[in-house]
Amino acid sequence: MADLPVQSHVFENGLTLLVEPMRAVQSASFSLAVPAGVVYEDEGLNGSSAVLCDLMVRGAGDLDNRELSDALDRLGLQRNETVGWNHISFSGATLAENLIPALNIYGDIVRRPHLPEDQFSAVLTGVEQSLRATEDEPRQKVIIELRRRCYDDPWGRPSDGDLGDLPHITMRAIRTLYNRGIRPNGAILGIAGNVDFDAVREAVASTLGDWEQKPDMPLVRGGRGPRRDHISSDSNQTHIGLAFDAVPYRDEDYYAAWAAVSVLSGGSSSRLFTEVRERRGLCYSVYATLNSLLEEGRVLAYAGTTPERAQETLNVTLQEIHKLGDGIGEDELERCKAGAKSALIMQQESTASRASSITRDWFHLRRTVPLSEVHKRIDRLTVSDVLRYVREHPPLDLTLLTIGPEPLEVPDVIS
Repeated sequence: MADLPVQSHVFENGLTLLVEPMRAVQSASFSLAVPAGVVYEDEGLNGSSAVLCDLMVRGAGDLDNRELSDALDRLGLQRNETVGWNHISFSGATLAENLIPALNIYGDIVRRPHLPEDQFSAVLTGVEQSLRATEDEPRQKVIIELRRRCYDDPWGRPSDGDLGDLPHITMRAIRTLYNRGIRPNGAILGIAGNVDFDAVREAVASTLGDWEQKPDMPLVRGGRGPRRDHISSDSNQTHIGLAFDAVPYRDEDYYAAWAAVSVLSGGSSSRLFTEVRERRGLCYSVYATLNSLLEEGRVLAYAGTTPERAQETLNVTLQEIHKLGDGIGEDELERCKAGAKSALIMQQESTASRASSITRDWFHLRRTVPLSEVHKRIDRLTVSDVLRYVREHPPLDLTLLTIGPEPLEVPDVIS
């Protein structure tokens, strides 16, 4: 399936519309990202975005909560609402013929939500229950808390909120966040599927074209947690979180960084899985992933093991990370490329994936990236490219967080 060019239009109010035609499908998907994510929450009110996101879909325009859900169900819309660090995102997939009616409803959701005060308590309770469930999942908690320690505030805040902040969130705070954050300037609407660009642009102009701009919200950079930290837990497991600097998505070396992390943690043939889990049997789970903000990136790594084997697990994991600079096999890189190409083919066939991807691309790059370009950049990667990246970005400034009975130490030769 050949790439068709993504067409774009920026409305006078600052809303960016991106449309990728996909003539071989019968569906269409959208992803509407508005700048009201956790980085825009007032200090001490982490969780406001999660509450706002839930309340916004509990009635809008002329429809109450039940009527709104019924209207979207009649369109066969598979929908999702997510809270991220930069945006609250509303997304959906349906038959192409139902896309514009769905967008009309979402026009009301972002512009005329009811934000029912009588449901505020129930929504807050739901957020609290979700956070308490995470407290019982230290494998998730260690990565959430690791972000607090490797990124400056507000980028290190948990996207789901903070139990300590929830009691301070009020309906007034929610309305304040809505009034300043749900705005067209800075919002991105990505659409992919069997649609006509002119028809979609006309429909969006009718629904969102006169949406009033609001002032941009400045972000104030704060501090971060300690680079070495331990959360005590009377448990028969130890959860290890590691972070070190990487390049962001917009960097020219991003794909080399991706390949380096893929060699470490790209399936059952990867180095961490093979050495730490399979050969030595040190842990039941180990992985690394590349994480990107707009201007900076990190590699986040995790290992779960027993307290008795935790220090050895940490040592071997760090050894494998540092050994990347000693050499990478052509076979290792080819396995990574094969996995990436398979993922690209599947993405090419998914309207939901493409709508999300072009929205993400525009936020990070101010342009969209054709899948053919991604394919070429991955295909052209050489072992020399990856090794150069690894040697120019050694994992020196490590952040270590553990959850378990006892803290661990970073070996002197590595720290």
